[in-house]
Amino acid sequence: MNIEVKPSPKMNPENEKKLQEHLREIAKILYAEADAKNLDSLAGIEKTIREQTLQYIGPQLGVFFSKKQQEQQPEESER
Repeated sequence: MNIEVKPSPKMNPENEKKLQEHLREIAKILYAEADAKNLDSLAGIEKTIREQTLQYIGPQLGVFFSKKQQEQQPEESER
């Protein structure tokens, strides 16, 4: 099975800069909240990042995409 991955359009440079700034701040917060004893190995770091992503980041992205999808779907009454 071949899956073609199309490159996504380039992000607006100003938005990309803002995104990177926010990601650095998010990384600082997540690092401060991480259990330091789990950050002494690559496996521990990876596990911590995965757990934090699932707990804090993923749900927020899900809310965003859910709202976007709802905005794009026609109302039930319009069908």
